[in-house]
Amino acid sequence: MSRRPRTPPLKDRAGPDEAAPAQGTVVRLRIGAVAHGGHCVARHEGRVVFVRHALPGELADVRLTEARERDRFWRGDAVAVVEAGADRVEPRCEVARPGGCGGCDWQHASLEFQRRSKADVVTEQLRRLGRTEIEGLVVEPVPGDAGGLGWRTRVRYAVDGRGRAGLRRHRSHEVVDIAACPIADPEVDAVGVPTRTWPGTAAVEVVAAHAGGEVERLVVVEPSRPGDDRPRLPVLDAPASLARRGPGGVERLRGRGWVREEVLVDGTPRTFRVSGAGFWQVHPGAAQALLDAVLTAADPQPGERALDLYCGVGLFAAGLAGRVGAGGSVLGVEGEGRAVADARRNLHDLPWVRLEHAAVAGALRGPAGPDRADVVVLDPPRTGAGREVVEAVAALRPRVVVYVACDPAALARDVATAASAGYRLAGLRAFDLFPMTHHVECVARLVPDDAAPA
Repeated sequence: MSRRPRTPPLKDRAGPDEAAPAQGTVVRLRIGAVAHGGHCVARHEGRVVFVRHALPGELADVRLTEARERDRFWRGDAVAVVEAGADRVEPRCEVARPGGCGGCDWQHASLEFQRRSKADVVTEQLRRLGRTEIEGLVVEPVPGDAGGLGWRTRVRYAVDGRGRAGLRRHRSHEVVDIAACPIADPEVDAVGVPTRTWPGTAAVEVVAAHAGGEVERLVVVEPSRPGDDRPRLPVLDAPASLARRGPGGVERLRGRGWVREEVLVDGTPRTFRVSGAGFWQVHPGAAQALLDAVLTAADPQPGERALDLYCGVGLFAAGLAGRVGAGGSVLGVEGEGRAVADARRNLHDLPWVRLEHAAVAGALRGPAGPDRADVVVLDPPRTGAGREVVEAVAALRPRVVVYVACDPAALARDVATAASAGYRLAGLRAFDLFPMTHHVECVARLVPDDAAPA
């Protein structure tokens, strides 16, 4: 499953002398369509303004937050709504508002609107960047949240210079104070990280895993000074294992340095070990939904050769292995060493699965790389697989490629590359794995141009 950057990179900041006179002022704007990235498009004196906390069709007073004369577009926050849209709702969080936390883009919008807008964004990105037309896309909810809340099982808190833990302000390193997070799993909030002081700490990550009806909590601290092996840790509100992120990776301090996650693989429960704060989907229903969607799209058959690229701790490899059986084979490729170690443990009972610790592009192009495959599953990071990997996959001439994507723009670019290599988009599903945010997960099915329609 895809690796997501913890903190979006900041754009260049202007000094006071570079700011346009408009920056910081409030202008009244008619809000236009939703754009990729959690904002809507408006125009001020001919210039595009990306506006957060607004909805299409609204008339709003917008404070310009980034407005340099040299910028191609400006950014702003809707600080007052003059004419509200029908899909506007009251945010459940006090800091999910202008000038507040950057984590939630759409708490002011109904879930129905959120899903419609995500479908529109995916469709538009595929049309514009992927040169592919799709119709009637529906963003599907998955079980495990409560009306879009209480789903985030992994939360990373930033810690400021006074030891206060909170969440980042939008497009800033500044820490916003919170008492609890409405989109966090209640078992994450139960630890009480924002209510404690964390001296000598840069960040605290909390993992709440659910396996076999049990809850496992893991707290991973990141010292503010490299090499600090004596973090001063507060007493927590709920039992949790403790670990420290250091130069050599995540080191256990108390309890276990890993958690267990569980999914059904063709109806049979299977447990996956995930070390430290390693990658696992944050929505409790996500892993199951994606595994089922991938297996449906790929339809692996007994005896086939399958590739699982960017395989993480082995979720999709386990599903593929169960379908191809001992007469087939699965090769999983992953560049993160700790994930490969977990995958070896998770899949030790499936000897026809081989795991390779390597960069995906190098593994495909190297002399020991595969010469053919029947099924390829790939779940790249947010930046996408890229031309080199997509072309290498197409060169193996699989009968089907299943691409799991967390960024519609990256997916669209890779779909265009696949088309130039002889593979067309034959199916697409989208899932609302990140309610209240602009993020959406897609599972795309690609087949050779000469394949018969399904």
